[in-house]
Amino acid sequence: MKNVTRILTLSNGYHLWSHTSNLGGKIKMLCLHGGPGDTHEVFERFGPELAALDVEVTMYDQLGSWYSDTPDWDDPKVRSQYLTEDYYLQEVDEVRRQLGYDHVILVGHSWGGMLAMTYAAAHPEQLAGLVIISMIDNVADYLTHMQAIRETNFSSAENAFMRSIEQRGQWQNPHYRALIRTLYHRYVNRHHPELMAHQIDIQAKPVYNYFQGDNEFVLEGDLGDWDFSEQLKTIQVPTLLSFADHETMPLATAERMAKNMPHARLAVTPDSGHNHMVDNPEVFFTNLRNYLLDLNAGTFD
Repeated sequence: MKNVTRILTLSNGYHLWSHTSNLGGKIKMLCLHGGPGDTHEVFERFGPELAALDVEVTMYDQLGSWYSDTPDWDDPKVRSQYLTEDYYLQEVDEVRRQLGYDHVILVGHSWGGMLAMTYAAAHPEQLAGLVIISMIDNVADYLTHMQAIRETNFSSAENAFMRSIEQRGQWQNPHYRALIRTLYHRYVNRHHPELMAHQIDIQAKPVYNYFQGDNEFVLEGDLGDWDFSEQLKTIQVPTLLSFADHETMPLATAERMAKNMPHARLAVTPDSGHNHMVDNPEVFFTNLRNYLLDLNAGTFD
């Protein structure tokens, strides 16, 4: 099957990088990356892994991310217009329409999962399926889990030191950064995959810092009070909830989501962190393929 890289020109004049694998595949899949401000890279294996199921997979870098246009984030008017959840949801819809995906399986990882579940509640008629990867339906449970992770991994003195650094905004303190790296190695990229490495940090920091904060283990940005738990119950789209067992997101919340959603299944990838499609691809893609097979056969419930 053909693969194609395309630059999508949005109605606002900005350009987004996109890549489609298995062009012409019967099943259409659109992937939303995390961060916010990360990139498409965690989806790079999706095309080859799903080719045998005739799945056309498109991934793209959202506005501000590595291969796509970056607005002038120093301009307050630009920030107020584009650094919003509403903008990125509109972007999802415009990308879907430009690709001609009228009945698509929407896949979202982390922040992308937040966008995907919100989009699914608003536009169910456009979706054939929904895959939420490592994203729960509210921020409060995430914050509680983050605190538990920190207390489990570090002494009370180290936790007090981290809180002091965070209160003062001294994010580049060497010891603080070392502690954060430890958490990333245990709960985000658990197996430190070389395939995810770059010579520089390519995350779009203005976007990430605005919504999240300095790192995955604090939340000081605009997402601080997000709660979609009630709206989640209205999603009728057949949904795969994919999480890992060493995860920045609490599995207890994922289990509750699976019970509350009318048509949802929870799959847990072992010995993996937040990027479990990279940490343990064999199990992750087995679960994803089984979801697609059941969806195609009409046996998913």
